[in-house]
Amino acid sequence: MTRAEQPPTAGRELEHPARAEIRLEHVLHALADPMRLAVVRTLAACESELTCSALELPVSKSTCTHHFRVLRETGVISQIYRGTAKMNMLRRDDLDTLFPGLLDCVLTASAQEAARSESSRARRS
Repeated sequence: MTRAEQPPTAGRELEHPARAEIRLEHVLHALADPMRLAVVRTLAACESELTCSALELPVSKSTCTHHFRVLRETGVISQIYRGTAKMNMLRRDDLDTLFPGLLDCVLTASAQEAARSESSRARRS
């Protein structure tokens, strides 16, 4: 197939691991980073697709790209192109099937930690 015959999305599809290829140690590594965990928390809270730019992180664009790539390659999120936008969605069904309760436990613990940090900051003020 020549380049002219290829569908418009050819070359713009991103590789994702199949459900059976998702490994617990890789998921835990991805979730261990505070920036990636923030992305997962945001995606879990909105339960819909978000563009990369909608998920504002206090790091450079190249670092954001790295974090999204780690999340995608470990099977935590899926990414698809819609026009020029890269849409991100949490792979909740896959994660819940493979590791029942893990995602909810991590999200709950993360929210509790954030509340403790906020409470601690408020006491110091």
